[in-house]
Amino acid sequence: MAPPKRRGGGRVTAKGTQSSSKPAPPRDDSTSGRYTPPVPKAVKVSPPWVPILMFALLGIGAAMIMLNYLEVLPGAASNWYLIVGLAFILGGIATATQYR
Repeated sequence: MAPPKRRGGGRVTAKGTQSSSKPAPPRDDSTSGRYTPPVPKAVKVSPPWVPILMFALLGIGAAMIMLNYLEVLPGAASNWYLIVGLAFILGGIATATQYR
């Protein structure tokens, strides 16, 4: 198979010139039209009671479910203990989402 024929010249710039590899000048963000939120002055930090509450809720929920199966809680094993235990665990998970 024959090589394809070239049409026209291959040069775009004048002979003897070099492509400019200078970096573009910095842009002014006020003219870009994009919103840049301000940087917060202080990084948000959770109070120390948030992880304590989280682990307490998770632990109470897990303990309540285990004690229900061991039939240690007052009354016989009940589904209500399981529901309350799961509610404590979900409360611990919800608290974990607020930890920063």
